[in-house]
Amino acid sequence: MFFTFVAICVFSKKRLAFIEHCNSIPGPPAPIPLLGNALELMRDPDELFQFLIDYLHEWRQHFPVLRFWLGPFPIFLLYTPEGTEALLGSNKLIDKSREYQYLHPWLSTGLLTSTGTKWHGRRKMLTPTFHFKILEDFIDIFNKQSVVLVEKLKEAHQDMVANNHDRINLFPYVARCTLDIICETAMGRHVDAQLNNDSEYVKAVCTLGRVVQTRQAQPWLQPELLFQCHPMAKTQQKCLDILHGFTDKVLQERKAEHRIRKAQELAQKENKTSPASADVDDNVDLIKKPRLAFLDLLIEASQDGTLLSDLDIREEVDTFMFEGQDTTAAAVSWCLYLIGSHPEVQERISEELNRIFGTSDRPITMTDILQLKYLECCIKEALRLFPSVAMYGRTLSEDATIHGYVIPSGSTVAVIPYSLHRDPVQFPDPERFDPERFMGDNKRSRHPYAYVPFSAGPRNCIGQKYAVMEEKVVLATVLRNFHLESLEKREDLVLIGELVLRPRDGVQVRLTPKQITPSSPSC
Repeated sequence: MFFTFVAICVFSKKRLAFIEHCNSIPGPPAPIPLLGNALELMRDPDELFQFLIDYLHEWRQHFPVLRFWLGPFPIFLLYTPEGTEALLGSNKLIDKSREYQYLHPWLSTGLLTSTGTKWHGRRKMLTPTFHFKILEDFIDIFNKQSVVLVEKLKEAHQDMVANNHDRINLFPYVARCTLDIICETAMGRHVDAQLNNDSEYVKAVCTLGRVVQTRQAQPWLQPELLFQCHPMAKTQQKCLDILHGFTDKVLQERKAEHRIRKAQELAQKENKTSPASADVDDNVDLIKKPRLAFLDLLIEASQDGTLLSDLDIREEVDTFMFEGQDTTAAAVSWCLYLIGSHPEVQERISEELNRIFGTSDRPITMTDILQLKYLECCIKEALRLFPSVAMYGRTLSEDATIHGYVIPSGSTVAVIPYSLHRDPVQFPDPERFDPERFMGDNKRSRHPYAYVPFSAGPRNCIGQKYAVMEEKVVLATVLRNFHLESLEKREDLVLIGELVLRPRDGVQVRLTPKQITPSSPSC
């Protein structure tokens, strides 16, 4: 009993010192000891993100760091290039924040959520799967699904005209397109989300994202015991059964196909070395090598389970699915919205597209992608104004000094890209959509951590080249076929900062089809 009392006293003393130290860093007072500022954050999703952004805008004029208490846990928010570099640029501060643990039921500890030696090993293993030549194989998929998107938009436009409507919400169309793309490139399977609006996989992804966001914002749902008593736990499990079931099924199918392909390749090799095949040209492949999805590359890297188990493969595939669908859908949708809001920018994009493609509808090639310079600047500027990921969080493994403040080990520190990208020193007139910011000397004179749409430092996004390539193909295909007019003003948009930053009411536009010339069939 005595030792228990002493332990409680020692813990209390340390805790009080920790609280006092954290409260010495600028931030609002915590009105309720155990809940901190959590009640201030108990707002509708329609209001929460804008509340935080307004708060940051007010505080950034006086302090470079802002402290909040989310329940008993301190969170320190950063929104300067220098603070961002101190956190994201560190080779030591690589542990993801505790808020990521609510993704563990879905993603386990894949590349996004793992740390330490596991993260280093996985990063080293997975980096070659995003090699330029491998990504080039995906262009056909980008083209094919983008064409489906255009066809669905044409159907929607015809319905709109027939029913005397003048607007269409692009966001769900783009989201289904990016889901089709990620499923085919990640797993080599079709879910046909664009042809089937009621896909249970699509619904499960969206629902699980809301569950994770809710747990992150509400401290009383964070303890696992309390969460399991909430109806949301059953919803989560239902979604997990759908998502994991789909991945597991495809994994076993692809492994079987992998074994067959290896056996065929071995037989082919033996056939070539036999005397009977001496008169056969060694350069002729008897078996056409299939396009490999991300899952196939992991199966090959697993070395029959010695390096990666089936669960290891599943967590990386699920991570790629999570990181590569919603984020890309948001990026493409925001870019279309901004292009549709700026006729002069859209005209310049049209000139670039006409210079490369004329009025042809031929597929986009890697050479074309490299020539779409101005469109790439538009993508980057759209990601500046509306970064897909609303926050990058770390849990400090040691004390860190940021802007002169010593932030104690164990604390959560988060970068808020939406605010960081609006630093008026780095981006004059920050609310203006100006793709020229990313041309030539304009980008070279900028702080290297002033712009982090794909994070930065050792834990930057491994798939950012894949994402930009996909976005270029989807955007170019849509803009070759339609002229857009956005129908909402920026000040009227309501932002939802869940796992991705999205507009509450979608992207409302008016579409005008363009005349293009069908390409001649190949001989």
